[in-house]
Parts: sequence; C-alpha cells; structure tokens
Amino acid sequence: MNLLAGTWQWLVDPANWSGAGAIPSRILEHLAYSGIVMVVAVVVAVPLGLLVGHTGRGSGAVIGVSGALRALPTLGLLTLFSLLMGLGLVPPLLALVILAVPPILTATYAGVAEVSPQVKDAAKAQGMTPLQVLTRVEMPLALPVAMGGIRNAALQVIATATVAAYINLGGLGRYLIDGLAVRDYSRMLGSVLLVAVLALAIDAVLAALQRALTSPGIRASPAGAH
Repeated sequence: MNLLAGTWQWLVDPANWSGAGAIPSRILEHLAYSGIVMVVAVVVAVPLGLLVGHTGRGSGAVIGVSGALRALPTLGLLTLFSLLMGLGLVPPLLALVILAVPPILTATYAGVAEVSPQVKDAAKAQGMTPLQVLTRVEMPLALPVAMGGIRNAALQVIATATVAAYINLGGLGRYLIDGLAVRDYSRMLGSVLLVAVLALAIDAVLAALQRALTSPGIRASPAGAH
C-alpha cells in the first residue's frame, strides 16, 4: 500500500473519528490552543499597534522588535520555556503568542500610519478629539490591513500549534509525534493534511469576517481610503 492510499484509509477509518483521541477531539484541542493564543496576541498587539500608528512614536522599535521576534524559532522557545516553567499548557501558548504578535502588531501599525494626513486633518477640523479621530477615522480605515495581519498570524499559529504535542499535549500534532514514534507515515501525512484544511477553513472564516467588518465605501475604493 502506497503512502497516499494509506493516508486516505487512515482518514476515512471510522475508528479514528470516535472515542478518546479521535480526530474531532484533536481538532477541538488544536482550535482551543490556537484560539487562546490569538486572543492573547490580539489583546497585546492591536492596542500597541494603534497607539504607535496614531502617535507615530516608537515605530522604529516596533519594526525592530517584530523582526527580532519573527526570527525566533518556536520549537526552540518551547523547549526553553518548558525547561524554565516545566511541562504544561503555558510554555507552548507563550511560544505561539510570540509567533503571533509580530504580524498583528506590524499590520495594525501600518494600517493606522497609512491613513491620509488630509483625512485626519479634516476630522480634527470638524472638532473631533484625538481619541475620536483614532476610533472613528483611523481604526475603520486601518481595519482591512489589521485583519490581514490577524489572518496571517492565525495561519501561522494553526500550522505551528502542532508543537504542543512535543511536550505531550494534544492537538493534531499528536498524530505527528505518535506516528513518528512508530514510523506510521500515513498517520503523519494525515495529520499534515488535517492541519492544512483547518488552516484554510479558519482563513476563509476570517476573510468573511474581514469583509463583513469593512465598510462598503472602503471595499469599493481601497486606494482612496488612505
């Protein structure tokens, strides 16, 4: 039996879709890890990106720090945090948050910073306070770019959340680790395919959310929105 046929057989085997450690359970675990990471990353990165983009202060630091964080290997961070904190859920979540923050931070900052000065001046001329300019003008115009960063981060997190299984946690990475231990390459390839499908499905949901949250005027004329 070749690898593709074995993988298909593993994917459609009813035994893999029910009971403890079944595919639906692993998908839910994977989504739970990824969801927690994304919530924390958005809470950290979006306000900071809005602040830096609005004030223009610290932009160099944002770019530098984001570039440095992108260069850090997630598996290496996971190993380091596990040694420092012990096994558990915190080390992989922290490592994944560090992976997710840079694209969200830079996209949010860029989206606000690219808003046309003329648009902001017009808002100020109407008597808007700096906070109103940020919330009513800059944030809506920056939303498409910021959502692009969130989608990028979500894809990276879902693809990389398999590292949680490296320290004996769950998720779809469990099939990779367990399959490698017994040289079950069909199970490993099936895990990869499930992660890819899950990532594409979440990206499609976020793309629909991005479109729903973006005002029709901005969608119709993206060049004139900034």
